[in-house]
Amino acid sequence: MRTLEEQIEVTAPVGTAWSQLHRVAEYPLFVAGVVQASAHGRHHARLDVEFGGERHAVDAELTDHGRGRVMSWETVEGPPLRGTFALRPLDASHTRVQLRLEYDPQELAGVLGGPLGFAQSRAVEEAVRTDLELFKQLCEE
Repeated sequence: MRTLEEQIEVTAPVGTAWSQLHRVAEYPLFVAGVVQASAHGRHHARLDVEFGGERHAVDAELTDHGRGRVMSWETVEGPPLRGTFALRPLDASHTRVQLRLEYDPQELAGVLGGPLGFAQSRAVEEAVRTDLELFKQLCEE
């Protein structure tokens, strides 16, 4: 497994960022490749993801970790991915969003295609950074 950790500061209260993170239907607005998303119950999401001109269904299980403002997710169908969002209030109007993503490069390339090795790691890093910037914009609107 490869692990990627990124963070960004958002000019919004932690509650605003937390609410945005739970608007599954809005994931296409800030998650690269997601063209449609819907929540299924309180702890599951279905994402239609497009890579290389092909659409793939990805089912994920979401877990909130209480009042600590931490949400974990893991795919239960589709490419093996696991991640955690941690939201930390910096003050009343600023929040640090921390993301930890774990993925297996070989399995990811096998399911979704794309580059291997360093090129794939770079592509994943760039996508995550862009996703966090888009998430920041949504929270600050």
